[in-house]
Formats: sequence, C-alpha cells, structure tokens
Amino acid sequence: MAAEIAPEAVQLDTTKLAAITEEPQQQLYVLNFLSTIERLVERLDADGASAYQLFVQRELLKVLQLTAPAPTRLIRNVAGRCFSGIFGKGDRKLLYDTINELVGIINAGKDKDLRVKHAAVHCLGEIFAAAGDSAISVSTFACSSLLKLLKNSGSNCGLRSSIFKALGKVFRLVGGMADESISKDIWKAARNAAGGDKSAIVQASALQCLEDALKHTPYFTTLTDYEKLLVPVLKAFDSPSSHVRKAAASCLASVLVQSYSTDPEMLVNKNLKKAKKPKRSSVALEDDDRVVMERPGSPAPSKKTVVRMSLSLDDTLKQLSGHYTKTTTSARVRAGLAQTYVEVMMRFGTSIVESNYDVISNHLLVNLLSSPVITANRFRLLTTRKYVRIILEEVIGQKLLGETSQLNAAKSLVNDIIKNYPQVIKEKPEPNKQTLIGALHALSSLIKALGSATTGIQDPIRDGLLQVIQHPNYTVQITTSWCLRAFVMAVPSQLLPILTICMNTLNRELAQLTARRPLSTETVRRCIGYANGLAAAISTAPVQPLYASVDVTSRILSMATNLLKSSGEHELRISSTQIQVAWIIIGGLMALGPNFVKIHLSQLLLLWKNALPKPLAKDSTTERSMLELSFLAHVRECALGSILSFLEFNHKLLTTDVSKRIAAMLQNSTLFLNGLPSKKTTDDVTQQLQPSLQLLDFDLMVRRRVLQCYVKLVKLSHAEAVQANLLAIAVSFFADPEKYTPSSLSTAIASSAGNFESLWEIGDNYAYGVCSCVKGYDVDAFAFEGRGSKKMIKHWMTRDSPEAKIEGSLHTPVLGSIEHDSVNLYLSDPQGEDASPAPPATAVVNSAIDLFTALLPTQPLKVQESILEQIATFLASSSLQRDPGRKAAMTVNVAVALLGTIKLATGGEIPSANLSTPSVLKIMSEMLQGFVIVPDPFVRNVAYEALGRLCSVGGNNFTGNIIKWLVDTIVNNRDPNARAGSAVALGCVHSHVGGMAAGFHLKTIVGILMSLSNDPHPIVHFWALEGLARTIDSAGLTFSGYVNSTIGMLSQLYVAETHNAEVASLATSNLELELPTMAMIVRCIDSLIGVLGPELQDLNKVREPILTMVDQLLKEPDYVTVMKSLRCLEHISMFALGHLDIARYLKRLRTALGSDHGELRNVAVDGLYQLLKAQAERILRSADPGLEEQLWVTLDENPTHEGVRNIVRNWMAQTGITKPGEWIDRCQMVMTKTVERKGSALQQATPKPSGAGATDLGDEEVAGMAAGNEGESKPVGQEPLRWQVRTFAIELLGELLTLVAAEMAKNPESALEQRLVEKIGDIIKMAFSASTANVVDLRLGGLRIIDQILKMFGHSADPDFPDAPLLEQYQAQIGSALTPAFAVDSSPELATQAVNVGAAFISTGIVKDVDRMGRILKLVTQALENFSNDAENASIGDLKGLSSNAQVMVKMAVLRAWAELQVASLEQSYLVDVVKPHITTLAPMWLSSLREFARLRFEPDITAGSTATSSIGGSIETIYAALNRETLLGFYQDSWLKLVDAIASLIEQDSQFIFDALDGKSTPPGAITSGPAPHDDINYRDEPVAFFFVLFGIAFEALVGRPGVDSLATKEQTLEILLALKKILHPSVCGHAIYQDVIFSETMDLLDRLALTEGLAVQSAIVDIARALCVEHPAARNKDAKDTKGGDGLTEEIDQLFELTRLIVLVLANILPNLVDSKTMIRQQLSEDATNLIRLGLDALVDAAEVFPAVIRMDLYASILHVFTTIFGTGVCQSDVVPRSLPIFKRFITIITKGANKSDTELVIMQARSCLSSIMRVLEHAKLRGEVGIPCVRNTLMAATIIVTAGTNILPPNEEHLPRLCDQILSSLTDPLTATIAVQCTRSLIMSSPKTASDQEIVRYFLPKLIAFITSPPSADTASAKSAVCAILAGFTRSLFGEQVAVAMALFVPMLLERARIEGQDTVGRETAARLLELAQADQAAFKTVVANLAPPQRSFMEEVLRSNVGGPQKVQTGNNQPTIALKMNFG
Repeated sequence: MAAEIAPEAVQLDTTKLAAITEEPQQQLYVLNFLSTIERLVERLDADGASAYQLFVQRELLKVLQLTAPAPTRLIRNVAGRCFSGIFGKGDRKLLYDTINELVGIINAGKDKDLRVKHAAVHCLGEIFAAAGDSAISVSTFACSSLLKLLKNSGSNCGLRSSIFKALGKVFRLVGGMADESISKDIWKAARNAAGGDKSAIVQASALQCLEDALKHTPYFTTLTDYEKLLVPVLKAFDSPSSHVRKAAASCLASVLVQSYSTDPEMLVNKNLKKAKKPKRSSVALEDDDRVVMERPGSPAPSKKTVVRMSLSLDDTLKQLSGHYTKTTTSARVRAGLAQTYVEVMMRFGTSIVESNYDVISNHLLVNLLSSPVITANRFRLLTTRKYVRIILEEVIGQKLLGETSQLNAAKSLVNDIIKNYPQVIKEKPEPNKQTLIGALHALSSLIKALGSATTGIQDPIRDGLLQVIQHPNYTVQITTSWCLRAFVMAVPSQLLPILTICMNTLNRELAQLTARRPLSTETVRRCIGYANGLAAAISTAPVQPLYASVDVTSRILSMATNLLKSSGEHELRISSTQIQVAWIIIGGLMALGPNFVKIHLSQLLLLWKNALPKPLAKDSTTERSMLELSFLAHVRECALGSILSFLEFNHKLLTTDVSKRIAAMLQNSTLFLNGLPSKKTTDDVTQQLQPSLQLLDFDLMVRRRVLQCYVKLVKLSHAEAVQANLLAIAVSFFADPEKYTPSSLSTAIASSAGNFESLWEIGDNYAYGVCSCVKGYDVDAFAFEGRGSKKMIKHWMTRDSPEAKIEGSLHTPVLGSIEHDSVNLYLSDPQGEDASPAPPATAVVNSAIDLFTALLPTQPLKVQESILEQIATFLASSSLQRDPGRKAAMTVNVAVALLGTIKLATGGEIPSANLSTPSVLKIMSEMLQGFVIVPDPFVRNVAYEALGRLCSVGGNNFTGNIIKWLVDTIVNNRDPNARAGSAVALGCVHSHVGGMAAGFHLKTIVGILMSLSNDPHPIVHFWALEGLARTIDSAGLTFSGYVNSTIGMLSQLYVAETHNAEVASLATSNLELELPTMAMIVRCIDSLIGVLGPELQDLNKVREPILTMVDQLLKEPDYVTVMKSLRCLEHISMFALGHLDIARYLKRLRTALGSDHGELRNVAVDGLYQLLKAQAERILRSADPGLEEQLWVTLDENPTHEGVRNIVRNWMAQTGITKPGEWIDRCQMVMTKTVERKGSALQQATPKPSGAGATDLGDEEVAGMAAGNEGESKPVGQEPLRWQVRTFAIELLGELLTLVAAEMAKNPESALEQRLVEKIGDIIKMAFSASTANVVDLRLGGLRIIDQILKMFGHSADPDFPDAPLLEQYQAQIGSALTPAFAVDSSPELATQAVNVGAAFISTGIVKDVDRMGRILKLVTQALENFSNDAENASIGDLKGLSSNAQVMVKMAVLRAWAELQVASLEQSYLVDVVKPHITTLAPMWLSSLREFARLRFEPDITAGSTATSSIGGSIETIYAALNRETLLGFYQDSWLKLVDAIASLIEQDSQFIFDALDGKSTPPGAITSGPAPHDDINYRDEPVAFFFVLFGIAFEALVGRPGVDSLATKEQTLEILLALKKILHPSVCGHAIYQDVIFSETMDLLDRLALTEGLAVQSAIVDIARALCVEHPAARNKDAKDTKGGDGLTEEIDQLFELTRLIVLVLANILPNLVDSKTMIRQQLSEDATNLIRLGLDALVDAAEVFPAVIRMDLYASILHVFTTIFGTGVCQSDVVPRSLPIFKRFITIITKGANKSDTELVIMQARSCLSSIMRVLEHAKLRGEVGIPCVRNTLMAATIIVTAGTNILPPNEEHLPRLCDQILSSLTDPLTATIAVQCTRSLIMSSPKTASDQEIVRYFLPKLIAFITSPPSADTASAKSAVCAILAGFTRSLFGEQVAVAMALFVPMLLERARIEGQDTVGRETAARLLELAQADQAAFKTVVANLAPPQRSFMEEVLRSNVGGPQKVQTGNNQPTIALKMNFG
C-alpha cells in the first residue's frame, strides 16, 4: 500500500496555506493534511514506516513549527499519533534527530510561540511512549528540558498539563533506566502540582505522572514515599473536579496494588519498617525528600537497603478505611476514597478478589460500614452504605465474580456474617447491625444475579435469613425481608416453607407478647420482623402462582383480622404491635390482586373505617397524652399503608362508592393530623410509643401516607370525592417558606452565617425540604406516569458506571433507603430495581408535588390562578432573604411541580387537563423564566424542560413571545448562566413545539445558537451546542438549509483552541474539564446525520468532513466522546454503508465490546446489530475471527443483555436454514466453552442442588455421555459460561429446530433433514447435558429440545439401518434426561415437560415393544398412579410438597399425555397394550377434569358485593376459586382439547365402558380386560349421557369465542374441536339433547358463522356434522311411520332438517355462488380441497334428502337436481368437480327413480324431464363453444345418459329429448375428442336392461342411425368409434332372445360386410372377422340363416374376409366341447 503513494502526496503545500487568510480555515487545511498523513501511517507496515519515516518526520516538524496557524490541540494530537506510528512500526534511525529537534523547540527562547512549544512537548511525550526504550540516553536531557519549561510556563494550564503527561510517558518505556536524580525532581514537581495547583487539568496530569513514575521506576516504593504521596492525593480528592478525583483514585490505587504482597517475609519487613514509624510522629509530612531518604556517598549499597513497602490485603484496604473513617474527612475525599476502592478491586482482578472475598467483604462491612464515625451521622451512614453496595455488589459481585465465585461469595456472607447472628460460637462475635445490613444487601444482589442457580445453596440462605429476621433492629428486619423476597423470586419452591415458618413463628411470638409480663421489647420487634418478612414473601405469589397456597393465604388473613379484632384487649404497646403486624400482613396480601381482595372487600372497608374514624369534637387532642397520640397516629399510619397497597393492586375494585369511602377516611386522617398539638417531641421515655420515634415522626409518616393515598386515588378515580382544599394543603408542603422541618444545627449555622453555597452538597438528608425527584440532570417520573418508568427525563450526560454513581452522591442531598418506607417490600415490582424510598419528611414533599401535578390541570381557571399566584407569592417572600437554603429548595420544588403539571397536561392521560388559559400561562411562564436564568444548572435543566412543554400548550403567539424573551435575555444579559439557560430553552421550545409549528422561528434560533456556540466561555458554548443539538433533532428536514454552515462551524470549533480543557486560562480550563464539549460536538454531528439521512451517500462535501471529524473524535481519550462517535458511525452505517470502512469499524466495535464501560459496550452492541441486520454472514467474514467469541464473552459478563441476544438471533434467522450444522456446533461450543476465571474460587466444585445429591442417572449406557458432558477435564481456574448464557444457547437451538421444521414442512425435498440427521447425536448430547444440569431453567430447555427432536424425527429411519428408527439408539439418553425432572430439586414446570416428553417418546413408535419401553413408560405410568389415588398431597417421583396449583398443573400434564397416547392408539396398534390397562382409571379422570374446567370457565365469580368472609360455607378452594381461576384455567386450557379428543376416540370405538363413564357410572378397576365388544347397531337413546353437556359446552364455547386473550382455543384448533364435536354428537352420547330447540338453534348459528368465515377443512367438518345430525335425527328413525301418518306434528322436525340441509347448501354456495345467483360467474380454478368439499356436500345432500317425509321430499329432490344441473353447467367444475359428482348423481337418480311411490311418479318424471332438458341445453350450448366446451360436452353426455339409464328409466317413450340425446351422442361419435364418452353413452343406452318402453324407443330410434354411422365413408377420426360401436352392437345381439337375434343379425352382418367393403380389408378385415365370429357364436342357426340369405357376392366377400383374417389352419375354439367353425365351409 505504501509503495503506491508518492512522497509528494505527503508534502504540505505552504503556498496554498499562505493564500488562506482566515485562521480557522488554515487550521482546517492543516487538519486535512495531517489526516491524510495519519491514514497513510496507519496503513504502513514496518518496512513502509521505515521508508516513509523521513518524509513524514520532515512534514510533521514543518507543521509543528508553523506560526500561522500555530498548532492547536487537535493538530498536536494528530501529529503525536503520526510520530508514534512511524517510530512504533518502523526502524528508529531518525529517533534521536527528531527528539533533539523537539527538545530544541522546547528549549528555544521566549520569542518562540508557546503553542509551538506545547505541540513539541506533546509530540515528545508520544515519541517516548512509542519508542522510549530506544532513546534512554536522551531521556534525562528531554526530562530536564521539560522541567525547565514547566518552571517557565507561567499560568498556561494546557502546557503544564501536557508537560506532566509527557514526563509520565517518558517513564513508561525508559522505566528503571531513568536517571534517579531527575526522576526525583519530576516526582517532587508532580507532587507539588497534584496537591497545590489551582488548575484541575494540571492536577490530573500531575497525578497521572506520579502514577507512571510509581509503576515504571523503582525509586518510590518505600513507606515514606507512600506517605509523601498521600498528602497531595488527599488534597486532590478534595478538589471540586471529578476528573482530579478520578486521577487521584487511580494513582493511589496503583501504589496500593503495587505494594500488595502475599510473601510472609516481605510482610515482616513491612512490619519492621512500620515499627520505626512512631519515632517520626504524626507531624504533617514535609515535601523535602532528604528527611526521608538519606543518600550516602556510595549509592550502590544504599539501594539495596531500601525496604519496599509491602502490605497484606487487609492492610492495603485499611490504608483507605483509616482515612475514610476520620471525622475530619470531607464528603469529596470520601467519594475519592470510594473510587479508589473501585480502582483497587478492578486492578486486583478476578483472581485475588475471588480468593479473598471474605477478607474484602469483612473489611467493607466491618471496618468501613460499622465504624462509629460513620454510624454516628445518618447521612454519612447512608452515603457509605451506598458506596459499599457499589463496590461489593456492582464492581465485585457483577463485574469480577464468575458464577461459581458468586455462589461461594453468597455462602461466605451467609456462613461468616449472617449466621453469626445470634451468637452461637464464642470465637465468632455477633455482627454489628450495619454489617448485617450491608451483608444482606450484598446477598440479595448475588441472589438476583444467580437467579435459579441459587437453588444449590437454598437451605443455608433460608436458615440464615430466618435467623436474622428476628434481629431487634428495624433496618435489619426490613433489609432481611427484602432479601427474603429476592430469594423467594429466585427459588420459588421456598415460598411455602418460608410463609409457613414465618406464620407459625409469628403466631408463637404474638402469643408470648400477650402472655409475658413485663413486656419484652425483643418480642415486639421480632413480631414486626416476621410480619414484614411474611408480607414481602407473600406479595410475590401473583408472579409465581404455581408455588402459592390458598390455604396458607386464608390462614394468614384470618390471623390478621383476628389480631385487629382482639387488639383492644391489651395495653397500648402490645395493641400497637398487634395492629402494626395485622396491617403489614394485609398490605402484603393486597398484592394478590382483585380476585382475592374482592371476597373480603366489605370486611376490609369496615376494618379501615374503624381504624380511621372521624375525630369528634370531644376527642380533644390536648387532653390526650403524647403516648396516646403517638398510638393513634401509629394506627392510622399502618392502616393507611394497607389502603395504599389496596389502591396499587386493586384498581378494578375501585367503584365510585369505594372511592368515596376511602376519600372520607383520608379526610378523617387529615383532620386528625390538623388537631395534633404543635409540640410533638418529648424526652419522657414513658410517653414514647417506640424509643426512637417521637410524635413528630408519626405525624410525618401519617402525612406521607395520606398524601400517597390521595395521589393514587386521584390517579385512579380522577379527583372524584376529593376534598376541596387539598391543592392548597399540597402546595403548603413543598412551597411554603415557613412550613418545613428545621434542618440540623450545623446546616442552620452554615446558612445563617451566609456561607450557603449549594443545596446539593448539604449532608443532612433533608436539605431544607427539597424533593428527591431531581437527580443531577435527570428528573424522576411523576406518580401519574408511574415511578421509575421510562417517562423519566434521562439526560444524555448521566452515566451509569460505578464511578459516576459515586460522583452522583456528591450532589444528592437526600438519600433513600428501603427502611424509610417498608411498604415498598410489597409495592415495588419484584423483578424490578431495588427500591430506595426517600425519608418520611422528603416523601411528604414528593407526594405533595405529585398530588399538585395530578390535581392542578383539572381545576377551574380561578382555582388554577389563585394557587399559582400563591406559589409566586411564596417565592417572593421576604423571609427567604435570610434563608437562602430554603429559597433554593423551594425553587427546585416549584420548578419540578410545574414541570409535572405541564407534563400531565401535554401527556393526554386525563382529557380534562387544561392549562392553556392566557392568565395561567403568564404566571407559569414568569416563574419558569426566572428559573431558566439561575446559576444552578440542575434547576435550569428542570425549568427549560418545563418551558418547552409549556409552549406546546400555549400556542403560536405564546411561543413567539417566549422566544423573543429568550433572545432578548441572551442579547442583554451578560451572565453566562442566563445565556446558557436561555440557549437550551430555545432548543427545548423548538423540540416540544415541533418542526412545523416552530419553523417560523428556526432561522432566529439557529442564528443565535451558532453565535453563542462560538462564545469562548465554556458554560455558554457548551449549553448553546446542547440547544443546537435539540433544535436539529426536532427540525428534521427543515434544517437542511443550515447543514453546511453548521458542519463548517462544528469543524472550526473542533480544531479551535478555545473549546477544550487544554487552554491557557485557568478558569476556562477548569470549567471546560467538567463540561465535555467534545462529546457535545459529536452529539451535534449525530443530529446532523439524522437530518441528512440517505442523502449522505451523495453529498460528498458534507460527508467527508463528518467522516474526518468522527474519525478523529474516536481517538479522544474521553470514553463519552468515543461512545457518541460510535453512535455516529452506527447511523452512518444505516444511511451510507458503502462509504464506511467496515473492517476498521468492526475493529473499533470489537474494542468497545471489551471495554470496562458498560455504556460503551452497549453502543458497540447496537452498532453491531445495525451492521448485521441485513447481511450478517458477509459482514462477519470481513471481521476479525475473535469477534464472535467477544460477543459470547460480553453476554457472559451481562447475561441478561437483550442487545447481544438480538444480534445472535438475527444472525441465526438469516443463516440458520442454510447452515444448520454450523449453528448446532455454535450452540455446542457455548454449552461446553469455558472462560478463564483465574484461581476460580480456590478450585471449589459447583455445589450440587440441596437435598438431591448428584443426579442419579442410573444407567450405564448414559455414563459415557454424562462423562462427556460434565466430567470433561477442565483446566484449573476455568468454569463454563454462566447458566443464563447456556440456557440462551439451548433456546437458540430450539428456535433453530423450529425454523428448520417449518422449512422442511414447506419444502420436503430439501436436504435439510439429512443435514440435521448427521448432527442428531450432538443435539441430543446438548439436550441431555442441559436436562441434567443443576439449574431448573436449563433443564427445562433441554427437555424442550428433546420434545422437538421427537416430533421432528420420531418417525425417521436410521440412514445406516433403514429398518430401525433413527432415535432408537438414543433411548437411554432420553430416559436419563427425564429422570432428574422428578428429583427433589425439580419444579412443577419441569415435571410437566418431562411427562409430555415421555408421552411423545412412547407415541412416536421409536420402541414398539411395551417391555422395552423401560423407564420412560414407568415414569408416565407412575405419574398416573400417583394422581389417580386423588391424594391430598400427590407427588410425582421424588418431587413432593406441591402446592394445589402445581398439583393441578402436573395432573393435567399427565392426563393430557395419556390422552395423546389414547388418540395415537387409533393408528398405532402397539399403543393399545400401553393404554388399555389404564383406561378404567383414565376416563373418569378425564371427564372430571373437563367438568372442573367447565366449572372454572363458566361459573360466575363470587361477587365483590357479597359479604363473604373466610368463614363462608364451603371449602377454601371454593371461596378462593376466583383467586386461582386465571392460573388454573391456563393449565386446563392447554389440555382440554386433547382430553376431549381422547374421549371422542373412545366413543368412536363404541366402547360400553366409556358410555358408563359418561353417564357417571362407576366401573370397578380392571373390569375391562378384553377389548370392548363392538355393537352392530348404534346405541340410540333419548336422554344424553351425564357428561354430554360438559363436553358439548366446552367445545361450543371454544368455537364461539373470539380468538384472543380469553379464548379457549386458537384459530388453528377450530378444525380439531369440530372433529371432536362430531364424535360427541354421536346419538349414543347426545341422545335427543342436540335437537332441543334452543341448543339446536344456537348450534346452527355457530355452524353458520363458521361456514361463512372458516377455511375449507372446517367447512368439510361442518358438512359431516350436518349430515350426521340429519341421518341420526329422530325424524329419520320414525320416517316410515310419519310417511304413513301424513304431515301431523312434523313442523318442528322438518324445520331442523331444513336448517341442516340449508347449512350443507350454504357450504356449497360459498364455493359455487352461482348456485344461488345464476348471474354470478366463477372464474378462479377450484382447489383439490374445494373439489373434495363439493363432492362431500353433494353426498351429504343426497343422504339428507332421504330423511325428509315424503310430503317434502319431492321439493327437495327438485332443489338437489337444480344443484347438480348448475354444477354441470359451470365452466370451472368441468375438469374435476363434475367427474367426481357423477357417481353421486347416479346414486341420486337411482334413489329417486326406484324409491318413488306411485303417487309421486308423475312428479319424479316431471323432475327427470326438466333435468334432462336443462342438461341438453347445457350440452348444446357447450357444443357451440368448440374445443373449449369439449369437457362440458363429455360431462353432460354422461349426465344425460345417467338420467336415462341409472335406476329405472321412467321417462315416457315419446319424450322429445331422447331423440335429441341420441343425435347428440351420434354427432359426438364423429369427434375424436368426445368419441370415447359417446361410445360409453351408446353402450349404456343400447345395453340397458331390463328395457322399459322408453328404452325400446331409444333402441328403435338409435339403431338405424348407428348402422348408418358405421357404414358411412371412412374417416380417420371415426375409425376407433366405429370399431367400438360394432363391438357394442355385437354385444347387443348377444343380449337378445328368440327372433330378435335373427332380426339383429340380418341387420348387423350386412352392415359389417358393407363397412369392410367400404374401408377395405386391410383396415378393418381382422376386426370384421372377429365380430362375424362373435355373431356366429351367439346363435349359429340364426347366423346360417342370415348368411344363406346374403347375395352371392356378399357371401363370397364374407368368405374372403374370414379366410384372410382368421388365418391358415387355425380354429377358433369356444370351449373344450363346443363345436368349431372350420375355415373352409360350404355355404351353398
């Protein structure tokens, strides 16, 4: 590549450069030139780099020394990369020269431009970083020059930063060879800068330099050096800059990790060194090195005496905790130390962290979290808990630990911390409560990550949690309950045991509570703990209904209600505990939903009413003691908690009445609160209900609850029945300057002294009553949107990394925690994120804002105005001048409240919401305008989001005014914050008003924003670019005209020196560092790409600068910029893929995939998905081979990452069918792949599931396969991919098999089956491996694969042994795969799937010998036996303790499996022996299951209005039927059709047993030993069997229901149901029931609808049913009697028969509309199915006609004949339909002609004549159409002939159509196309016997014409027809008797001779001879007579014909004893 580029291509054209006058354009020119060089360098190989070195070096030095333009940051960065490239790849001949030149520039005098020196410094650093090991000798000189420049650089921040970076890079490759003296000088300079420089970027670079010196040189390893380093690092931590903190954390982590040692000797040395430390006091460390290290004259020996600092892991961590737990340590330093912890862990890596998890967790939980300094301050404690959780859960738990290590970590937490409470062993002290809280949080995080894999350690976890839940500390209890909830979600089988244990223990504790005196506080607290645990666990029941128990639920509720009823009998404290326990439990039960709650609603309303009474006047609170008031408040708070839970989960029950009642209760609570005394605190312990809570706290908690309930109520019932002054109350809570709880003393002092700086840094967890909705630049979703929903305003600058979360805590004044509001244990989503509710005081503010937002938009105008005016007045209050903190908090609250209100008004959730009145808009906009220009960026962010939305409400004029005000503000107000706020507000207005409406203002907005983007002030230009990006996004195509100018401006800003942190100015640099302008530029570029779209392909002038900039931005060190740049490339790949270097892009994506930053990884995944969307295979071919592996590793690190899963799924969808083998190998690779997890948990094996032991495979055949899977020797320290990834691989395999099966069904000839058969062993091996794994989900996947394989290949033969089934050799593996599904640690889903697989295996016929079915048959049979006993606690295998729901699920699976076997036994005879022994057991079980299904499906629920309680009559199951209904219906839904099919198949077999079962008669087991005796006749009965209506009702409902959520069946199952229904309607089952008027009419309506809407297969089934109902109609059996009686009593029956016949005709008319309307033309061809359906319909019509009484039958005959004639005349029917209809037509004609009574004969004759007439008309018309009509001619000839010849010819002899028919047949004989049919018709007409007068007339008419036809002149067309007619006539002669023979011969012999004469002997001689011989044989005498009467010439001609054609001496024999005719005969 290099050789193709001429050296001139890399030369800078200085002339052209000089011609450019503007500096920005010059810089762009230089950038383009350097980009060309960089691309060249990137493409060079080692030789090319050496060859081009001189040219590149010369040009780069030329660029660096330019003065116009002087090199900017971008130029020096590109130049540095070019230097790095040529010296890194090529030889280093010019290395010294280049370094000397650059050093020369650096050392040049003051006349040299500093920017040039800056560029030289940067390039020098890059060169040393790439090739420093070859320039050791000049490194000292270079360093001293850099240090010298550092001293002379003055206040140039960028230059000093670059010098430190360059010095650090020198160390990287020079390392230990660096000069010690100069190294120490650098060390000292860097230390001074790191600790004392005012520039953040210089501090960060100095810290980086210190880190490089530590890592790469041996001079700074002593304890003294470490202590000296600590001073600047701690100072740096206290910097306001997050970048400095990050650099300091990295530096400190580096030194600590370096000093970590496990060598005992080294650690001894460390201790020795440390022992001397006291001598050196704790005096502040000096910067003078000589104090620490004396340097004797002889340096060599002294080096050896230096003792390297070595620390054990515990000591390493204590270095951090020691500083963290000092009282003087500031919040920023603590955040920095927390980041250091993160860095240390990441650098230790998996190996050390895994093996020392117990040490690390113990340190964090004990040394850090439990330190008295931390626990003494609540906010400090919550912050530290947050940090510890980030380190322990996110960094260690999720990033560093593998699956095995996570299991071991969970065990370690349980065994080493949790189980030590309460203390059992003396050596193991009881853990501190904070330690326990941290450990429980970490454990719940691990449980969530492990999911189903937690099963392996379920017992110790359960035991540990149930021990700790008794802890007296409330927070520990709540955290344990939260952990219990996560545990039950991961291991649902533990739900029932935990509920039972908690309930029983709670009952015991409550008994002790009332029995023991004096009252034990411990007992009280234990009760609360168990109650919360119970509530948390039971709230998960709706998510996993299989594991819940109605019995336990009802007992829990009874316990709660009894507690409430008995609470009045005890003293206050006991009573309060009982009430609290009861309401907590009821709150948890509310999560079970309306089906449970409605049964108890009236009781609950009563209980709530009692708990929340209206305060009476006499209940003066002043007379009550503080204790009583606390009690009353506490009771209300608890009851309101359960109401809140009710409103959350049971909104369906919220009728107007219930809403009013609850609103009244809330109003009562408000009145109670208003009546409380102003003094709410007391020091008298006896007057405190709980030691830690004052009345003030109870007041806040009740207030919070009331507001929360109001918010829910307003959301659900839209403010019905809500008190009028609620809005004013809400406003007073968040915007009243006086109404807030005073802050802590320290905060108040700071504020009053005028030192108030920022609201966000106040550390008292209250911050003047600010709401907790604002989280940095994010604004949480409001209550009406759903907390935590996607409607949250998420700012693009918000990061999700652990470091960002630690930084975020610095501006979070209020930290939430689960113990602040325990109702979140059951209110929050069990599968969602961790809940962290705000403290009560802040929650009051949040709820007040939520209530305000929900109420204000729906209020009348006057109310809106007055409330907003009140808020404005509050904000302007004079008292706020003295209280800046409260003012700041109110500003945030009001801004958030206004934003929420406007969001609700614009969201459309409430139609009546309206804020568009001018006066309201004015007040709101004035407040927001004030907020837009405040200095606080977070408030500004809320304000411009609100202002933008307000404009979308306000209309065009209002928008215009707001834009004008914003523009004026920008022009007139010089404050950077005001300008920044206004700039973004312009973008927000445009984005919310929309491109069309705001198009008028676009030019103004863009002009202003572009002008501000060039402003040198970082705050102004950064936020202006943000506004510009928003404008571009929303403007869309209307922005096209500004694209070029915007791209030009962005290019200039990127190249310019003003818009980055490396500028000279201190203030600018510091601000720039915190505002990522580069990322902002990329964001604008990305928006522009979206505007351009596909036009990018054509617009070179725009595309090239974009690609150049994005390419450069991708090389920025900031990962956010890189992330945004990758997003740009993703969008470019959508619109202009051809212009993208795909290989390079893929390389970048792969790098990003391996990044530590989760967000960067996500962007890479999105980019990859976009690339692979269309052409995965082609693109992946151009990628590096490791990309696929990187994908799987990424998925392993984030097992739930949907993006990666979608990539793989999409890839498989594209290539699965073409390369199934590759995909199977890929899945196998994932299943067996191991990843390096170094020192993986000290080689501990993965624990087996508890209680199960190792899976007992119990089969030697499988041992090999098991060994191949599980026991493969894996390298130590490796483990398989996480179970979630392996489960995904199994799911993929299942999807692949589904794809392939669909393709095979479409294209049976494809080679796909063969390819899969080759891989079948691998597939089964994978399925076996999965189904014997230790995770239930994986097992389930494995069984599903086996099920698919059985369905796909169950009937396939082995390619090597065609007689053997393919799967027979895998029988043992399949059997062994099923075994674990019935083990102790299985699950109901697994057992269900296993039963299905077992049945599928048996029914496929892989093994047909019952004795050889082995364990599979045994499993299925055993399962049936277990459930047939109807035991209370039925089990399946070792899987015991199933809940009632789980039992139903498994039972239905078993019954369904046997039903499938019964249905299959109809075709597979070997199954009869399998099923027969169990039929007596099965049939009643099938029927009772269907009855239960019908009951669940159709019986009305117990109404909500009833007064049902748990004591209602009937079983618990009956009372709670509604609760389980939806769950159980699902199980029945899947199985009912199979059960009905099985019963129907038994009915079809006419087994007496099934009729007994259907009648509900019991048959002793084993009564059927031989097959049922078949009945000869149908067992007709009048009454239906007992179960008929159950079967009929279910089938009917399934067919009537509309396919959808609540339907019984899918559309595809309709046919199957109809076929079953047909069998159910067997007369021996349904009796006369189906013919009952209502049932019959409903059934007809249903069948009518199906006939009109369903396909042909369904219509066929309908015709079958209609026919059967006709034939089996009671009228059919009594037909003869009725015929004789006449028409009495026939009306109803005839109506039904007519309905059925009409249905059949309806089906026919659907296909052939011309049956109804003769004008309708049918043009489309009829399918094979349609043809068959017509045949079926005609057949059914003919059968149905016979059932009708004679009175009506004739009319029906006429209709049927009309149907036939219409079909005969329909063009599309001629090819297939008519030929298949003719046999039916013949049968019909036979019936009507033979079966007619004498009285009906005339009618029949008339109908036959009419039909013949119609057919003749069709025939004549068809003849006119020529060749096209030939098929019709043939068919009508046949039909006409059938009328005459089928049955009896009843036509009169003088029928005019008969001669016409004969003539038509005759004319058809002359046409070769119709001759064959005409011959057949001729034969039918001539040969019919016995002959009626009409037949004789036909012969009389026809014979002469036939003779004339035969003797007509010869023609090729008629030859074969003449021969056939001759044969017919010869046959006719043989059928005659007596004289008729002679007459016939007299006609036919001359005729034959005449034909022979005319046509010549050669042609017809032989045939004529044969015919003559036939005649002679028929009657010799008559023949002789005829011959004798022939004229001589004729006779001689005849002799000649016979002689020449019969041949020689041959004789024609007619039998052994028959005479023969000699050839020579004398006829004389």
